[in-house]
Amino acid sequence: MKRKLKKSSTMSLMMVLLFSVVMSACGGTTSNTASTEPAATGTDTTVTTTTGTDMIKTAKVPAGSELEKALKGEYKGTKVTMYGPFVDADEQKFNASIKAFEDQTGIDIAYEGSKEFEATINVRVNGGNAPDIADFPQPGLLEGFANSGKVVDVSSFMDANYLKEQYKDSWLDMAKMKGEGGKEITAGVWARSSVKSLVWYNKKAFADAGYEVPKTWDEMMALTEQIAKDGDPAWSIGIESGTATGWPATDWIEDIMLRTTTPENYDKWVKGDLPFTDPIVKNAVKKMSDIWFNKDYVYGGRSSIVTTNFGDSIQPLFTDPPKAWLNRQAGFIVSFIPEGVTADEYDWFPFPSIDEQYGTPAMISGDIYAMFNDRPEVRAVMEFFTTAESLQSWIQSGGVTPPMNGTPDDWFANDQERRMSQFVQEAKTIRFDGSDLMPSAVGAGTFWKGMTDYVSGTANLDEAMAEIQSGFKKQ
Repeated sequence: MKRKLKKSSTMSLMMVLLFSVVMSACGGTTSNTASTEPAATGTDTTVTTTTGTDMIKTAKVPAGSELEKALKGEYKGTKVTMYGPFVDADEQKFNASIKAFEDQTGIDIAYEGSKEFEATINVRVNGGNAPDIADFPQPGLLEGFANSGKVVDVSSFMDANYLKEQYKDSWLDMAKMKGEGGKEITAGVWARSSVKSLVWYNKKAFADAGYEVPKTWDEMMALTEQIAKDGDPAWSIGIESGTATGWPATDWIEDIMLRTTTPENYDKWVKGDLPFTDPIVKNAVKKMSDIWFNKDYVYGGRSSIVTTNFGDSIQPLFTDPPKAWLNRQAGFIVSFIPEGVTADEYDWFPFPSIDEQYGTPAMISGDIYAMFNDRPEVRAVMEFFTTAESLQSWIQSGGVTPPMNGTPDDWFANDQERRMSQFVQEAKTIRFDGSDLMPSAVGAGTFWKGMTDYVSGTANLDEAMAEIQSGFKKQ
């Protein structure tokens, strides 16, 4: 009989009454993507903004804060500029999520989105034309600005106890960077996030076959073998993504690293202090290879992995009967599930624990908002972005996991997304996508290429790891 996935307990409500913020609701869905994850095509980009008493929520506002003053209308008529990678449907969803705040406060958050954000933010900041706030999907890029003293330390005006109420320590730790002179600063606040440590499956087919959701790596390998004995490959895997081909493989390695070594070693690895040529990293790649290189375990076999688009890899799970049964991918993959398949027909379980002592960490991607210009109205907007209300309409429309504590259960679009949030909130260890933290020459360069070469068979393990490590010399 199918093992039932554990239901979450009711999450505590973070917000206490002080000021009522009328939040907007928006419809439509789109993928929740990191910079290395191309958006789904053909998604509904329609966003409808509504207001009404049913959308009134209470935000926790620190007494005497700039946010409190803003909600009283003290900064009406001011403008805060913001620059980031949200375009198309994501830009519409972002604008919908801030509309009620703008209406309430009279502050105009003038957002500009660009597909060339990573390249142009350097030009703007170094050219003296920095936006008031910038959205960084890759914290590694923000770190350079923090090191050079160009980023405002948000802990200079946000109380440490307040931040601890809003975020778990893991999030706060990930926001800490070295500022000018090596002094540690809080370089920004976390906004939307996407959970990556997920394995997706066809819920009905899974139940009909009598398969049980695995809780450990050994159980998952046993399930993989059982499915093979039943005549099907368990896994559908694809790493093709145009010029970004290879990034799904890096996600697998990052998840396995978090489950086979300490968080401290993961952090050293990301910084280049633990080389790819180290046995710890090679062990993670070998673990992945136990699945990827077994022709009975992967739909189409090893040779198909490099040529299968990551978005297409979810589709074999939903043929009748399924051609494959499992797909490890971030929450945004639901945008690629075949049309007509509803949330009642698919589900996910956490990428399971490998070594019990390291538990089941949550690997995430997400957006950290950094502040370049220090004015009262900019502080107010940054404080607003620490509240779940700043994401309420986006959470309700689907495709985003809030990093803030205490988001009400009834805000989530469906049970799967509510449980993603619970998974992140309950995880003892949370770490950001490692390749997005590494220097771009590695994270978006040799790591992608080296894994692609390894999977395609044009490089053996030692050659591939040496190739990836060489990227640290190119930064």
